[in-house]
Amino acid sequence: MPPQGKNLTAVTEFFLLGFQSGYILRFVLFCFLLLVYCGTVCGNLLIIVLVSTSKILHTPMYFFISQLSISDILLTTNIAPSMLHNLLNDGATISFSGCIAQFYFFDGTEACECFLLTVMSYDRYVAICNPLHYVSIMTSANCMKLTMLSWFLGFSITLLDTITISMLIFCGSNVIDHFFCDFIPLLDVACSDTFIVQVEVYLLSIPSIFIPTTIIIYSYVNIVLVILRIPSSIGRQKAFSTCSSHLIVVSIFYWTLFSVYVVPSKRQTMTITKILFLLYTVFTPLINPVIYSFRNKEIKKAACDKIHKYIT
Repeated sequence: MPPQGKNLTAVTEFFLLGFQSGYILRFVLFCFLLLVYCGTVCGNLLIIVLVSTSKILHTPMYFFISQLSISDILLTTNIAPSMLHNLLNDGATISFSGCIAQFYFFDGTEACECFLLTVMSYDRYVAICNPLHYVSIMTSANCMKLTMLSWFLGFSITLLDTITISMLIFCGSNVIDHFFCDFIPLLDVACSDTFIVQVEVYLLSIPSIFIPTTIIIYSYVNIVLVILRIPSSIGRQKAFSTCSSHLIVVSIFYWTLFSVYVVPSKRQTMTITKILFLLYTVFTPLINPVIYSFRNKEIKKAACDKIHKYIT
């Protein structure tokens, strides 16, 4: 049974319920998610290694893809190990500081991913809409600055959220009906008024979510308009193929993001919510390298060259 918090007593640890079900189902889910986690780490590490060591991948687009892979590894490693431990033990305790740290790194990596996807859309915008100036705009120095800015903004903005949430009073139940520490579950068990925190989070979502989303939409509207003006069908297909993988990744990321946070249904059960969070935190980081690997000739060629070199 999960431990129960006492009224007017400061909570020093939380109990994460995770997936409450029979042992056999939890064990099957544990094995499946362990495979997914290993596949996610290996797939993203492969992309990082290929981009770092293959000369044909030394371009801005692949540099940003490798940064996205780093973000995916950090995200899934922050969530998956504790979730797997939770599954084996039918729930698990986590210290207050550990819970806040998990929330911070989850929120930070997600914000970084938003900014990185925005930078990648800008890269495709320049490549297709302003190809003659692409080399002078997307220099190595500018790519590094854009990447460092994405990481800095991601973890700086979410630091404000984390500090505010850590200052809330938790004195009632310490049971969180989730498999990791997130914003809404933490607010649900807080004793103090959370209105100011919610307002702050919504305001901070403007620079971290809505502005990047607007930039991505603007970039792709212009990309589509330029592609439609290309006279030959082969030219249109070639231009679209350079950004199709990124567009798929962006669509999956924002579909799950908005499904979880922006438009949740009141009739949505906690089980459905947890499944959506699984898609968002565990399966999306696995899908990203799969999409870039199977839809990208350069990455497949670099992988084949490395395998051939290793065998011979």
